Amino acid sequence: MTSTAPTKTAAERTGAHTDEAASLIGGARARIDALDDRIIGLIQERMAVSAVIQEARITSGGRRVNLSREMDVLSHYSNALGKPGTALAMTLLELCRGRV
Repeated sequence: MTSTAPTKTAAERTGAHTDEAASLIGGARARIDALDDRIIGLIQERMAVSAVIQEARITSGGRRVNLSREMDVLSHYSNALGKPGTALAMTLLELCRGRV
């Protein structure tokens, strides 16, 4: 089946008003997409390392979560990124909890 929708120009796809700006935006978006792929990979790596830590802690008779360590992580992200950093750290901690 052939699409009859008109093809959007680069300026229309990016919201730019000139082709030059659209080109710059397109390149920057490609870089952001590559960075996002790297960030996702790092998060997955963090989850795997966290699972190793949790398994060792549980196997030794400890609890799955170490609240003082989580507070350190929250503080680290908050200091580096402000209030949004705290929300990001909370999401990371949630992703990394309970995967054993």
